[in-house]
Amino acid sequence: MADNITEKSFFAGFGGQGIISLGQIWVYFGMEEGKNVTFFPFYGAEKRGGIARASVIISDEEIDSPLVLSPDSALVMNMESLSLCEEMVKSGGLMLLNSTLIKEAPKRKDIKVASVEITGIAEKIGDLRIANMVALGALAKLTGALKLQDIEGILKKFFTEDKHSFIPMNVEAIKAGYDAV
Repeated sequence: MADNITEKSFFAGFGGQGIISLGQIWVYFGMEEGKNVTFFPFYGAEKRGGIARASVIISDEEIDSPLVLSPDSALVMNMESLSLCEEMVKSGGLMLLNSTLIKEAPKRKDIKVASVEITGIAEKIGDLRIANMVALGALAKLTGALKLQDIEGILKKFFTEDKHSFIPMNVEAIKAGYDAV
C-alpha cells in the first residue's frame, strides 16, 4: 500500500501572475483526485503588481489546519518573494524558482532548489498568463502531490464553458512545466 501523502505548499508572486488562480486550480485537481484540500489566499488591494500568495494543502488524510507556516514546497514566481519563501520553507523542503525573473539562488543549503524558466516557457507557448499552469506542471512532478492523469477533463470541469477555448493552451503549459523538471 502506498504511503499517505500530505503536501503543504506556499505560492508567492505578484498580482497578475495567476497565483490565486493557481491555488484554486491546484486544490481542484487534488479534489478531483480524491484528496482532502485547503486553499488560503492572501493578496494586496492592488489589481496588478501587489503581493499575491496562496497556501495550499493536499492530503490523503484529514487536514487539521489550513495554515501553512512551514511549507514542504514553495513556488517563487518573482524576486521580491524569494527571501520570504526561503525563510518559510522547511528544512529538506523544496523551492521552485521562476528563473525567468529570479536570477539569484537561495542562500540556504538545507533545501532542494529547482529552477524553471516558467515565464519564458509560457511566453514561448504564446501567453504570459499561463505561467501559473507551467508552474503547476513542474510543481506537480517535483512534489508528487498531483497525478495529473486527466488534465483536460479536470480543466473542463473547472473552467466555465466560455473559457474552454483556452484549455488546449493550458494543457500544453502544464505538460511543458512537467517536462521541464
